Amino acid sequence: MLKKKLALGISTLSLLAVIITGCGSNSTASNSVGNSANTTASNESNPSETVQNSGEKVMAGGTVRVAMSTEPDNLDPYLSAATDTNSMMDNVFDGLFEAGEDSDLVPAIASSYQVSEDGLTYTFILKQGIKFHNGADLTSKDVYYSYAKLSGLNGQEPLSSKFSGIESIDTPDDYSVVIKLKEKNAAFLAANIIAIVPKDYEQQSEKPIGAGPYKFVEYKPGQELVLEKNENFYNKDHTPVIDKVEFKIMPDANAAVLALQSGDIDMIPGISSQGVLQLGDGYTVISGPQNMVQLMALNNSVKPLNDVKVRQAINYAIDKDAIIQTVAEGNGTKLGSNMSPAMKMYYQEGLEDYYKTNVDKAKELLNEAGYPNGFDLAITVPSNYQFHVDTAQVIADQLKKAGINATIKQIEWSSWLEDVYNNAKYEATIVGLTGKLDPQEVLGRYETTYAKNFFKFSNADFDKLISEGKIEINEAKRADLYKQAQTLLTEQAAAVFIMDPNRTVAMKGNLKGFKMYPVQKYDFAEMYYTEQ
Repeated sequence: MLKKKLALGISTLSLLAVIITGCGSNSTASNSVGNSANTTASNESNPSETVQNSGEKVMAGGTVRVAMSTEPDNLDPYLSAATDTNSMMDNVFDGLFEAGEDSDLVPAIASSYQVSEDGLTYTFILKQGIKFHNGADLTSKDVYYSYAKLSGLNGQEPLSSKFSGIESIDTPDDYSVVIKLKEKNAAFLAANIIAIVPKDYEQQSEKPIGAGPYKFVEYKPGQELVLEKNENFYNKDHTPVIDKVEFKIMPDANAAVLALQSGDIDMIPGISSQGVLQLGDGYTVISGPQNMVQLMALNNSVKPLNDVKVRQAINYAIDKDAIIQTVAEGNGTKLGSNMSPAMKMYYQEGLEDYYKTNVDKAKELLNEAGYPNGFDLAITVPSNYQFHVDTAQVIADQLKKAGINATIKQIEWSSWLEDVYNNAKYEATIVGLTGKLDPQEVLGRYETTYAKNFFKFSNADFDKLISEGKIEINEAKRADLYKQAQTLLTEQAAAVFIMDPNRTVAMKGNLKGFKMYPVQKYDFAEMYYTEQ
C-alpha cells in the first residue's frame, strides 16, 4: 500500500489576499451553488502568537455578528446546496480532512490514510478522543453511517454523486475505516472533507450536530443563525477564541453597510466597491479572487437554446469586458469556460476571447438558425444578489443589439434553488458556481448523467473526457483531458462564462484573523478581537 501524508498538496492555487485598513479594495460577493464539499488548510497560526508579534493584545471571547444576504437552504450538510449555507455550517462540522489556504489536504478527523497500489482501496485512521457536540464519541461507526448515506449503501438513493462509486465500507476497529471503490477515481480523496455526522441521528435539518469548533444554538428564519464555541473541540491548536457567531440575515446590501457603520454588525463577507467607499476609514477590508465562475447558464434542452448556433450567437452578442468594468468595477477576471485561472494546472488559457464581441456575427448565426428577427428570452435571477441582477440588466441591453428581447425575472433564492437548480425550469439564469479544488467537481456539473446538471448540456465527447479524467492518475494527462473538456464547453457554448469576481470582506478594525481560501470558507476558529 502507498502511505500518504495528510499535508499532500492536490494542486497549487495561489490566492493573494490584499489587506487594506480603511477604505480601499473592492469586489462583489456572488450567490453561488456547489455540487460538493471543498478541501485543505495548513500553515495555521496561533492568534495569541500572531498578535504578540504585532504588538497587539487579544481579547478573550466576544461575539461576531455577520451580515448574510441569504437564508440557509438546509442545515443538514448532506441536503444543502447553497455555498453561503456551507460557509456558515462548516464551522459546525468537520470531515476527515478540511479545507485550507494552500489547496492541500490537511488532517481533521483523520490522522493518516493509505491508498492501495491499484488505487481502489482507501484506509483511513481516525483520531481518538473526538466527541460530537452531544457528547458522543466519534468512531468509525459514525464514518460508516455518514458514507453509507452519501453513497447509497444504506439502501437509499445516494445523497452525493461523489460517493456513489463506493463499493464497500469496512470498519475493522473503532478507529479504522476501509473504503473500496468500484473503479479508480482521482477526485475521491478531495471529496473527504465532507461532514461526518453522528450515527442514527436524523434531525440535522432541525438541530445539527457535528464535531466542529462551533456548536449550533438556534436558527430563526428571516432573522439569524447562532453558533457558540465548542469548549471540547478536539484540535487544541485550533481552539476558538470567539465565544459566539451570529449570522444576521440581511438581504439589503446597503442596510448591511449602515449596520456595520452603526456597530450593529461586525462583518460583511461580501461587500461591493461602493459599499467599501461608503464605509470610510477605520475598518479592515480584505480582497482576493474567489475561484468562482459567474455565468449566464442556458437551458440547452429548451427552444431555441437547444440550437448551438443560437447559444453561440448569444455569446457573440455579450461584451464581458463591459460587464466586468460596470458591474464589478474592474475587479474580476474574464473567463471563457467553466474554470477559473486560480486552478492553474487545469486551466485552459485563451478561451476567454473565443467569442469576441461581434453583434453582426451574432445576427448572422441567428439568421442561420431560423431567427432572423431574434426571439424572446427570460433571464431568471436570484433577487437577493444585486450583483447578478446588475449583470442581467447589462446583458439584456447588450442582447437587444442582436435582436434578442431579454426580460429579467427576479425570484427568491429558495425559489431559484427549487425551480432552476433542482428542476431546470428556466431559459437563462445568472449565478455564481463556487470553486472546487478538483477539476472533476468543477466540470462534472456538465456530465449528461449528473443529477444537478441544470444546464441540460449533453455531449458524448464531453462525457468521455470527464470519465477518462476521473480515473487518470497521471497529472499531466489528467490536466490535458480537462483542458479539452473546457474547450468543448466553449465551442458548444454550453453557457456564457463571464468572470471570476473578486470577493471583498469588510470588518471592524479590531476584528482579526480572517483568512482567504481557494474556496468560500469563514473560519471563525482563527478569528479574534484585539483590544482597541
